[in-house]
Amino acid sequence: MEIPAEAVTARRFLTVSVPPENHDYISRRVIMQRISILLLVLVACFATVMQAQAPAPKPDPEVKKLHAVVGNWTFDGEQKPGPLGPGGKFTGEDNCHMILGGFFLQCQLTGKVAEREMRLLEIDGYDPVNKNFSTEMFFGDGSRISGVLTSSGNTWSYTEKWAVAGKQYQVKESFILAPDLTSATDKSEISVDGETWTPLFEPKWTKTQPAPKK
Repeated sequence: MEIPAEAVTARRFLTVSVPPENHDYISRRVIMQRISILLLVLVACFATVMQAQAPAPKPDPEVKKLHAVVGNWTFDGEQKPGPLGPGGKFTGEDNCHMILGGFFLQCQLTGKVAEREMRLLEIDGYDPVNKNFSTEMFFGDGSRISGVLTSSGNTWSYTEKWAVAGKQYQVKESFILAPDLTSATDKSEISVDGETWTPLFEPKWTKTQPAPKK
């Protein structure tokens, strides 16, 4: 059987001998490649060992202030008529717990305002650079709130920007925990221009036992 010319050419290419003067060059290149691979393996192993020995990062001591609201809460109150609508009575539940190694507080709220369902996810964390807490809130209708939280004893003061239905509002809020941390009062005001403020809502909060699992 006749062997195709392409196969003969390929075979000659694969079996061509290396000139003697290139043997040392190829040997040195192979050695350098092996040394490089060995160094990479050693560096990776060293980094793994150092990471294992390094202490796990810990939250700033200020984060402990957020622990005051960890738990299950119920609330009720009234939203005042204003820029956000006619208002009405509201009730709901809020569950708060620490997440991501204790660095952040997450609260999940469900409730009703004038028979309209309300869902909210809130995440608070401490900013060691600016020495304050940041707060981010996300609503079930796509609205969101971002702001700054400061703590003085059992009084938490919020300064927030609300983006609702394409409009932006300013809100300031005062959340006061009872000495035993089992109840709280809340009062907030809203402004369109940052100068004229009107009441927004005044709920009362009560810490409860978690609902039994079914």
